[in-house]
Amino acid sequence: MVKEEISDVRSLKGVGSTTATKLEDSGYGTMTSIAVSTPEEIASVTGMSENTARKLIKEARQNIKLGFEIAKSYIEKNNKIKKIGTGCKAFDKMLGGGFESGSITEIFARWGSGKTQLAHLMLVRTIAENKNNKAILIDTEGTFRSERIKDFTESNNLDYEDTLKRIFIGRAFNTDHQILLVDEFEKMLQKDKDFKILVIDSLTSHFRSEYSGRGTLATRQQKLNKHLHQILKIADIYNLIVIVTNQVQSDPAIFYGNPEKPIGGNILGHASTNRIYMRPGQKGTIYAKLVDSPYLPQTDCNFLITKEGFKDIL
Repeated sequence: MVKEEISDVRSLKGVGSTTATKLEDSGYGTMTSIAVSTPEEIASVTGMSENTARKLIKEARQNIKLGFEIAKSYIEKNNKIKKIGTGCKAFDKMLGGGFESGSITEIFARWGSGKTQLAHLMLVRTIAENKNNKAILIDTEGTFRSERIKDFTESNNLDYEDTLKRIFIGRAFNTDHQILLVDEFEKMLQKDKDFKILVIDSLTSHFRSEYSGRGTLATRQQKLNKHLHQILKIADIYNLIVIVTNQVQSDPAIFYGNPEKPIGGNILGHASTNRIYMRPGQKGTIYAKLVDSPYLPQTDCNFLITKEGFKDIL
């Protein structure tokens, strides 16, 4: 995990007030944000040459000592990773204690499986974890409902009006707008460290509708890949919990077993640290399975979605 240094980019050689303003307005307001960027990115927002941008990036990297470190130090940094659970023991146990910071967790499922319910719940659970916490939701399908926020605030003993003041919502209308909202959120993070979670519901909806057909697949995946790398960067730098919901499609080549597979292909699969599949279960329950994780076993659970949240089956 890269350690964030709250440094003034104006101290870098060759960065005057005009260049500094361009950098800050474009989301490059810290040494780390510059250090992990490419010369092309810095050049495009400042108007400087790529050679000059390369020197700027080099100096920023030297200032924050970006490079290798011994495993012990790296592990100590990883100990700062936080986990926030749903309140459902079975679900949280499957995740090793809850959703972790510094990485992306993907929830993929068909409609009616509880993806959006989970999105609403985790916004509130994050705020319940600390009175100063704030949450961001990027809503791509118009599924945000204040009624569910009210239900979850009541069950978590929170003040409804105060909770609404700490949840920030961006309604994305297309892929470019969705990417722009992540850009804007990165600028907010540079000024306010109280944001602890980013939820995108759903990540792939606009990508799927705007890039249909095999002829546009390469373009779609390239754009999605760049979007995911930006999200991964801010998750790592700001130790942020990131939850993305995803749609599924049926694979006609699968005759036995589950034919549903997530949208986004290997690009999304590699970007997500933990991947959870959900579907309706028996007798009104929801079935969830952790299908991929670098350190947790593949386990599953069943639970109920009630007015109060995710509940264990007694």
